Amino acid sequence: MSDTSSASGGLTYVGAGVDIDAGNALVKRIKPMVKATARAGANSDIGGFGGLFDLKAAGFTDPVLVAANDGVGTKLKVAIDTGIHDTVGIDLVAMCVNDLVVQGAEPLFFLDYFATSALDVEAAATVVVGIAEGCRIAGAALIGGETAEMPGMYAKGDYDMAGFTVGAVERGTLLPRADVMPGDVVLGLASAGVHSNGFSLVRRIVERSGLDWDAPAPFDERVSLGRALLAPTRIYVKPLLATLKESSGIKALAHITGGGLPENLPRVLPDTCAAHIDLSAIACPPVFDWLAKTGGVEQSEMLRTFNCGVGMVMVVAAEDANEVTEILTRQGENMARLGFIEHRVADYVVFDGTLSA
Repeated sequence: MSDTSSASGGLTYVGAGVDIDAGNALVKRIKPMVKATARAGANSDIGGFGGLFDLKAAGFTDPVLVAANDGVGTKLKVAIDTGIHDTVGIDLVAMCVNDLVVQGAEPLFFLDYFATSALDVEAAATVVVGIAEGCRIAGAALIGGETAEMPGMYAKGDYDMAGFTVGAVERGTLLPRADVMPGDVVLGLASAGVHSNGFSLVRRIVERSGLDWDAPAPFDERVSLGRALLAPTRIYVKPLLATLKESSGIKALAHITGGGLPENLPRVLPDTCAAHIDLSAIACPPVFDWLAKTGGVEQSEMLRTFNCGVGMVMVVAAEDANEVTEILTRQGENMARLGFIEHRVADYVVFDGTLSA
């Protein structure tokens, strides 16, 4: 009798590679983590056919809903190869909720999709711990998700995941505003490292370096190379929401993800405006200097691939720049004045100076 058969010789689902009991065990394991993300408006338990959210209970009167979804990309391959699974869940939440807050929206709830060849309950639970932590940091409720075992679709030990989040903003307060204009100031919030973009290139550079994932990181020998590169994406939600509540100075926000500054800033600028950026104002973390030198990556390619030390950019009225800086500094953010808005002649982003570690 083959291992795909029952005692009577009939085929079974577990024999085909899908273990329903493991899925049930995972749901039971993660329930306390999910419950810890509860917030006003979210009252349903995980395990039902859908999650519920009460906008009125969350304090909104005339809300516009904003939705975003994203993944973590090939950073997951680093997590799989190193066996370090506790941070990529934070990345998943961050990639979604940071895209909501740039529109002025407060993240309300989050759902995840986790797919693998055969469910490793321990690894999957560790990932969900990170997802729950990301939701806690963002103030979003984790109200549901889907776990899929798909033998034949994924290699043994591999997994993929996606996130989906919904937020709300009161009508009339959506960003970007229409009054972005020459003379406005461009401010940047520091990143925590590579975040979740550019890892196909990162992995090629690590391969070229000849270093193992467990070797001390050349740019931070206190931790392994794998752990250093898996530093989670920063979640900017609460500091930015607090600033939007306290000040009317922020006109536009841009989450700096794939495409870097050159591709993401134009998404929030009027056709008549360009951002003039002084690269020497960016406190570029050492990891980027190591990646550039080890991979022989030109500055222009670094700027188009990585955040290079700036995870979030804001356009602020000149008269409000000091106030916004003070509020965000009080919230624990590292701020930099990157440049200004000017009339656009050709490119939407104009660079001066050079990046330095």
